[in-house]
Amino acid sequence: MTAHILPGFLLGLSLIVAIGAQNAFVLRQGLRGEHVWAVSLSCAFSDALLILAGVEGLARIQAAVPAVVPVMRYAGAAFLLAYAVRALWSALRPGKGLSPAEGAGKGRAATLATCLALTWLNPHVYLDTVLLIGSIAAGHGEDRRWFALGAIAASFSFFLALGHGARLLRPLFARPGTWRALDGVIALTMAGLGLKLVV
Repeated sequence: MTAHILPGFLLGLSLIVAIGAQNAFVLRQGLRGEHVWAVSLSCAFSDALLILAGVEGLARIQAAVPAVVPVMRYAGAAFLLAYAVRALWSALRPGKGLSPAEGAGKGRAATLATCLALTWLNPHVYLDTVLLIGSIAAGHGEDRRWFALGAIAASFSFFLALGHGARLLRPLFARPGTWRALDGVIALTMAGLGLKLVV
C-alpha cells in the first residue's frame, strides 16, 4: 500500500507546489485571513475530484475528443488574462493596498466563485491533474486507487498549509507597498500563464 501511496503523494506535491494562479489566490486569502478554510478546502476537494476523474478514465475521454483541449485552453487563457489585468490595476493604485486587519474583501460566495474559476478554468489542471496523474496511476493497475489517495493527500496537505501558514507572513504584509508588490507578482504570473496557453 505504501509503495503506491508515497509515489502518488510525491507526484501530486510536485505538480501543486509550482506557483500559479490558484496558489497565488490561496496565499492572498491566507494573508488577508478571509474565508481561508473555505478556499483551501474547495481547492483540495476540486483536486480530489479531478484526480479521481483521471484515475477512473476521464483522461481517455479527453484523448478521444481532442477538440476539448483547445476550448479549455482559450477559455482558461481569457480568464487568467482578465484576472492579471485586475491584479495589475490594484498594484498600480497608490494608497490602495490591502491590510490584513481590514475586512473589506469579497463575501464568501464571490470568493469561492473566483477560487473555483481559477481552478476549473485552468487547462493546466486538466493536463497535469487529470491526464498526467491519470496516466501514471494506470501503471499501478489494481492499486491505482492507493496512488490516487496519495495524490489527494498531497493536495489537502499543501492547500491547508499554504492557506493557514500564510498568516506567519502578516507582519511583512502589514505595509500597503508589500501588498502592491504581491499584486504585481500575481499579475505577472497570471499574464505569463495566460499568454503561454495562447502561444
